Amino acid sequence: MAGNSSRRGAVRKGGTKKGQVAGSGGQHKRGLAGRGATPPAEARTKHPAAKRAARAARADEKQNQGRGGRPGPGRKVLDGPETVLGRNPVVECLRAGVPATALWVAVGTESDDRLKESVQRAADAGISILEVPRSDLDRLSANGLHQGIALQVPPYRYAHPDDLLSEARKHAEPPLLVALDNITDPRNLGAVVRSVAAFGGHGVVIPERRSASVSAVAWRTSAGAAARLPIARATNLTRTLKDWASKGVQVVGLDAEGDTTLDDFDGSGPVVIVAGSEGKGLSRLVRENCDAILSIPMAGPVESLNASVAAGVVLADIARRRRSS
Repeated sequence: MAGNSSRRGAVRKGGTKKGQVAGSGGQHKRGLAGRGATPPAEARTKHPAAKRAARAARADEKQNQGRGGRPGPGRKVLDGPETVLGRNPVVECLRAGVPATALWVAVGTESDDRLKESVQRAADAGISILEVPRSDLDRLSANGLHQGIALQVPPYRYAHPDDLLSEARKHAEPPLLVALDNITDPRNLGAVVRSVAAFGGHGVVIPERRSASVSAVAWRTSAGAAARLPIARATNLTRTLKDWASKGVQVVGLDAEGDTTLDDFDGSGPVVIVAGSEGKGLSRLVRENCDAILSIPMAGPVESLNASVAAGVVLADIARRRRSS
């Protein structure tokens, strides 16, 4: 049996053994390269951790509604994390100081000035930079329009309307607040936040439903002001305005047909300016609970101003009057 070629350990020449028995000679080195760090479990939509986070967010929302739609003192109302895709949106968010948690760059992505700046800004801000397979970003976007880069933005932490008024009263000047009714464009929200911060306002309140939220778009439009100015979410905006009115705050709505003009408006006391959308304007209940409806005198035939522009004009005028008083 010594000449039996089928003994254990023998190699059969010219056989049909499956698989490659020799090395590739380095020809497949790229295929063997590492793919980089994996995104956090909560960011992968099909991962159990992401599903648990989504269930927890839904449960939190139901709990808020079960309490009459009003969170308890100090309680925060949170949205889910947001992913910003594309080189321009990502670099603009980083320039604006959006508080991102992770920057994802696809393996093999061709670099340019925007990508380099994004990576540098993320590194300077202490944001995690992860190199991921392109397929991971493909799953986050439609038609692969991510350009090899994505930014994860955490949920915005809203203030409570009660806390907003309390904090405003701590300033040397009377509270100057802005409420947004029917504003659904996050760019308008961001522009209003920027104006409130620029003209010495103390905060913004938005409805919890049928309203733009503090998304990455709003962050970017606010030019970082959303990081410095408290923004509250009210389950019932009308109820919040009534509560503030009972505490001595004048509620003033903005409307092109208002019976009080900006020229005749004092604004030296505690006041909340309520802006409605350009299309729908103020809702009926909100309008009925305003102490005054303010109009802005205009020289030209323009019917109305954009909500963010109108709010900026009124805030600037109030700030001027308070400086001169």
